Amino acid sequence: MMKALLILGAVCAASLALVGCGFTPLYAAPGVVSGLAAIDVVAPQGRTGFLLGQHLSDAFAKGAGPAAYRMQLSLAESRFPRGIRTDNVATRYEYVLTADYALAALPSGQIAKRGRVRVELTYDSADQPDASIAAQQDAEDRAAQEAARRIQLELSAWLATGEPKAPPGKNPAKKG
Repeated sequence: MMKALLILGAVCAASLALVGCGFTPLYAAPGVVSGLAAIDVVAPQGRTGFLLGQHLSDAFAKGAGPAAYRMQLSLAESRFPRGIRTDNVATRYEYVLTADYALAALPSGQIAKRGRVRVELTYDSADQPDASIAAQQDAEDRAAQEAARRIQLELSAWLATGEPKAPPGKNPAKKG
């Protein structure tokens, strides 16, 4: 019982210390949520492009208002055999997804931010063709989801630090 009270006291002291230092969660920084919601995502053709576009739309919580930015994406996908058996058949594959993005301010079209995220993961390859295809598609979806999370984090940090530059009297990251 005494140990539980000590732990509770330590947790309370740590949370008070965080409040006192001025810590603010990234999503609570002014302009981050509205800035992300004002990004129009243009995903490349193909299954992985569609998945990445969907994950980014979910992550940005795209609003119904006018877009302040347009994000153009390009993808590169690679698959490498790993875990080769004695009969020279791969039992695992490494899947690498590289997503390049360019964020253009609207309506000028001037590039405000560029970035690249790279996601690497592995998946099992089954002897049954249908199971192998399902495993590959699952890997593509997981990689697209992780790429969307990393892009969201990069853009959130960029918006939170006040990086967007606009002409005097207009701030594209804020509505109004």
